[in-house]
Amino acid sequence: MTKDKVLDDLKEIRSIMDKSTRFISLSGMSGVMAGIYALIGSVVGYFVIEEAREKGYTDTLDSLLYTPWERNPSLKIIVIAAVILFLAVVTAFFLTKIKAAKYKQKIWNKQSIRLVVNFLAPLTIGGLFTLALLQYGLLFLVAPAMLVFYGLACMNAAKYTLGTVKYLGLSCAILGLINTQFIGYGLYFWAAGFGLCHIIYGTVMYYKYDR
Repeated sequence: MTKDKVLDDLKEIRSIMDKSTRFISLSGMSGVMAGIYALIGSVVGYFVIEEAREKGYTDTLDSLLYTPWERNPSLKIIVIAAVILFLAVVTAFFLTKIKAAKYKQKIWNKQSIRLVVNFLAPLTIGGLFTLALLQYGLLFLVAPAMLVFYGLACMNAAKYTLGTVKYLGLSCAILGLINTQFIGYGLYFWAAGFGLCHIIYGTVMYYKYDR
């Protein structure tokens, strides 16, 4: 048996093990698109926040619940984030479905369910914590909290998918922590984490795995 044959067999064994323990069909292009959506949302959010500052609107959970739409920057930001999330999820689903078919892997299997559960657990906790920050008017900590908990969610889910996701999570978490020391620049850090980091991560994924 030649050395090349042995290496090929080892690669095949590793591929089979990866498919049985990890969901390897995440699409790199979906990461790029998520980053683009986030950058667009950041631009829109910038104008919403600037308008709120000029007109002296407040940002608390009470204002979110009882203030009319035209004077409710918190609600507008939440709607923008929800639209971005929806577009990112739909894009990721269709592109991942195409890649899964290429690898002959079902999009919903034991590995993908583990991935989703381990991703959503820290993310849900982070979402509830963010609502508490809004409740007490701590808007300046919302962006850092979102980045940190999203980063933790990615790192927690990384063991069930491609390892590159871990570095995306680590980057977002670090940006969130740095953001706590630069209050007032949350939108820029949000754009860097959810926008630029996703584009870089997606590009690496695309050229390393998708092609």
